[in-house]
Amino acid sequence: MASHLLNNAILITGGAGFIGSNFISYFLGKYPKTNVINLDKLTYAGDIKNTAELAKNPNYTFVEGDICDTELVKNLFHEHTISGVINFAAESHVDNSISSPKQFIKTNIEGTFTLLEVARKFWNGKNYRFHHISTDEVYGSLGIDGFFTEKSSYQPNSPYSASKASSDFLVRSYHHTYGMNVVTSNCSNNYGPKQHDEKLIPTIIKSAIKGLKIPIYGNGKNVRDWLFVEDHCKGIDVIYSHGVAGETYLLGGNNEFDNLTIANKICEILDKKVPSNKGSYKNQIEFVEDRLGHDFRYAIDASKIKAELGWKSLESFQSGLEKTVDWYLKKYQSK
Repeated sequence: MASHLLNNAILITGGAGFIGSNFISYFLGKYPKTNVINLDKLTYAGDIKNTAELAKNPNYTFVEGDICDTELVKNLFHEHTISGVINFAAESHVDNSISSPKQFIKTNIEGTFTLLEVARKFWNGKNYRFHHISTDEVYGSLGIDGFFTEKSSYQPNSPYSASKASSDFLVRSYHHTYGMNVVTSNCSNNYGPKQHDEKLIPTIIKSAIKGLKIPIYGNGKNVRDWLFVEDHCKGIDVIYSHGVAGETYLLGGNNEFDNLTIANKICEILDKKVPSNKGSYKNQIEFVEDRLGHDFRYAIDASKIKAELGWKSLESFQSGLEKTVDWYLKKYQSK
């Protein structure tokens, strides 16, 4: 096991969000003796209920706070002797970044800087690990062919992706300038339990079962590569534990579908699980005005992490989608 898993505590930021909360549950299940500090501001995308099952775990501590709060971050490093950071904390909804970009700049850039700077000073040359979680959106938009790789040029097209690109470069600079033991992972679109209702798949499920129109941007032909969140968690663990310092790793599910296909697949699952007396849920699909600057296609070539670290996504898209629909049906039908 890598040294940064054996000592003291790991600070996981944004651990009440979708991917972060799934990761903490997975991580503590695999490494039950590891101390995890979860720092989360509990903005609209963070929910304390996402980690409710960990509340009585003696190795888990939740701290409500902002990664931009330098004094708070310093205190956490002092009180818990933190020897690793996994940074999930970010404003991540593209639509919100278009209407209100300021908070994205503050959290995603300033917050990452705060974490890096505090870690650098406290660790003082120790070989502890800083793992930065990023997105494939930093690479811009693909045409109908080709894939993003670790060598792709950064071409962010939204305030969100620009802020994440900036934070990626900050992390890279702390390795090359200060010798910090950093790794960065850029993932494709995640799906699975605990994702915020505003995202595409939860929106489709919720709108369908509530009898509302299912909104699809533009002509529905924008393509994304989908990665089941548990597969992503396993990939993060592999990179954090065994990735080479200073390296970037791309994680993708090799599941490319356009948005309209996703909506149709979900409707087909719902038609079987909770049939509507109004006919197929597909009848509720409605095309709406396209998002500003909407990237056409994202797709990831995950060859590097497969070859060097032995990771690959295991969940089929159909089975992952079935699990996801089941989780949201339980959530929405209990209300």
